[in-house]
Amino acid sequence: MDIRAHVVVSGLVQGVGFRYYVFNRAINHGLVGYVRNIVSGEVEIEIEGSRSLIEEFIKEVKVGPRVAHVKDLKIEWLECTQSYKSFEIQ
Repeated sequence: MDIRAHVVVSGLVQGVGFRYYVFNRAINHGLVGYVRNIVSGEVEIEIEGSRSLIEEFIKEVKVGPRVAHVKDLKIEWLECTQSYKSFEIQ
């Protein structure tokens, strides 16, 4: 059963290739949704797929690329909307 996660990542996560890192990890796990920078300096991720795959994905996001520094992740688990066909960088 698929689920959706809304994730907000704070720290040094803009201007360091973080969105591309997230994109590659999502594609590798077969997840769908999007990643985008938000005005607050954080990165927002909306992702759908199996809970176990999303949890693995989140573990990798916490590490981030070498030049990034993830300070905090806020995760909200939601009902799957099945409105995404692929994963994209916005």
